[in-house]
Amino acid sequence: MNITDVAVAVFIRPDRTFLLSSRPIGKPYAGFWEFPGGKIEGGETVHDALVRELIEELNVTITHATPWFTFMMRYTHANVRLHCWQVQEWHGEMRGMEGQAFQWQSLDALTVSPTLPGCVPIFEALGQKDWNISS
Repeated sequence: MNITDVAVAVFIRPDRTFLLSSRPIGKPYAGFWEFPGGKIEGGETVHDALVRELIEELNVTITHATPWFTFMMRYTHANVRLHCWQVQEWHGEMRGMEGQAFQWQSLDALTVSPTLPGCVPIFEALGQKDWNISS
């Protein structure tokens, strides 16, 4: 069984909102909403992949991020190991560099859909009280 390792950025603001972005046209599940991130390339650490992916996708550079949890997801096109990191601080003007939309959301007012099945465990974790929020 091939496993694709993916770095996932869970951007968190002090007001407990988090960032979701839409998947670009041409990728599996185009139009679905997800947490930003992407595949970890050979020789990269999870942190390296996060830094690269967030510059490529959103035009931002991480200044403070911490590992959170990892889990497996089985999709029709791939078996994916998602390495979730909480991203508390970044700089740069956020832009959808691949034409994707992005929106700040909260658990009690989720306004985008559909979301990828891999979002569910992250939403559940966001419902817990162990967030590392910078003030």
